[in-house]
Amino acid sequence: MKPETDKEVDIAIIGGGVAGCTAAMALADSYSIMLIDQTDSPPERIGECLAPAARRILKRLDLLEGLDRSLQPNKQNPHLKHIGTQSCWGNEQVRIVDHLRNPDGFGWHLDRQAFEIYLRETAVQRGINCLWPAKLRSVNFEDHHWWITASQKDEVSDDPFYRIKAKFVIDASGRQSHFARKIGIGRQQYDKLISCWATLPNQEANQMSTISASEFGWWYTAPLPNNRRVLALQTDPDLIERNTLKNVDQFIRLAQTNREMAQLIQRNPGVINFHQTVSANSTRLTQVAGQQWVALGDAAMSFDPLSSQGMFNAMAGAVQLAELMMESGLEIQNSYTHQLDRIWEHYTRHKRIYYREEMRWKDSAFWKRRH
Repeated sequence: MKPETDKEVDIAIIGGGVAGCTAAMALADSYSIMLIDQTDSPPERIGECLAPAARRILKRLDLLEGLDRSLQPNKQNPHLKHIGTQSCWGNEQVRIVDHLRNPDGFGWHLDRQAFEIYLRETAVQRGINCLWPAKLRSVNFEDHHWWITASQKDEVSDDPFYRIKAKFVIDASGRQSHFARKIGIGRQQYDKLISCWATLPNQEANQMSTISASEFGWWYTAPLPNNRRVLALQTDPDLIERNTLKNVDQFIRLAQTNREMAQLIQRNPGVINFHQTVSANSTRLTQVAGQQWVALGDAAMSFDPLSSQGMFNAMAGAVQLAELMMESGLEIQNSYTHQLDRIWEHYTRHKRIYYREEMRWKDSAFWKRRH
């Protein structure tokens, strides 16, 4: 029989990613926290931009100095400045949105994995109870508390399993929403968008990210640290042959049908590495909060990457949740649900407006579905 370890805390947070770590640090001064994740280290993810407004959140949580320290000239640089985005959307003309006059300064092109490692290490340094790798096994609500069972590795090993007693649970486990699924909450999918991504050498003087529409979806590219660049196609899985999404040569041939991506590949010769295909669709839990629990970040609702705000929304949502809990305690189900309803309404309205700006392929399946 495996040994058992019990722990009692105010709040258990399921998921040690951007949302979970930000929430843990925002709440740690007022509540005892247990941060649980099934991986011992954050996985590799597609490179992502962090908006300049995130600087306020990082500063508020005393995280900015540690991040900026990595941008000093004499140190290895895991993140790059994000100066803006250029887009070919709606017509052939290139439109530019830069951060030169942004009062918050520049954003970042992040090494996403390095950023999540930084957040985890900071959480540990600040004395937050962190448990990983630990797989969520069961949850049960009894006597006004949540009882959570998690185990390391697999169920048949001799590694310990843990029982955590918590007054409140935050599900920050991403699109998989492990906690919500355990208690029977469903997830509604509004489209089937996927993102297929590769990396290639980067010799571009222009360090902006680029968005370019095409018949089958839209392309995205942005610089990464260590002179690399991400190249990603956002499309619906039934519109592209499966082999194209698995074979680097076919993927590159498809990219070359887009003018901006073809020019990019020509200017940046070298080995191109195809990584993976991930879900990028708009989804939402049928219930984002309940009796002494809430879902946060992608666990609550996931956004189309066209918004380019995934990480910022996760961080902002975590801080807003912390503020709500400071004001109202743990009884926040109705107010939190209302808050997320407004965010979802704003997101879906702007998503429709932006996709309808692109009418060059209005008869193709991808764009018809979004018009």
